[in-house]
Amino acid sequence: MRISERGQVTIPKHLRERFGMHHNVEVEVTPTETGVLIETRVDGEHPVDRVAGLLDGVDFDVDEYIEEVRGR
Repeated sequence: MRISERGQVTIPKHLRERFGMHHNVEVEVTPTETGVLIETRVDGEHPVDRVAGLLDGVDFDVDEYIEEVRGR
């Protein structure tokens, strides 16, 4: 790997997939005695977790809503 002019490094796809480093996942870079350690942040929230349950308790008929949005 090389560091770009802007200080960016591309983590190989197989490593991103293996360690769950998907788009918008926050990582933490920690200096060590021999280099740097890159870890996914444990307090970072997955995008699906942010919206899961958002409509719980909302009382509406999804089919009716879709028909209304479509203008039927």
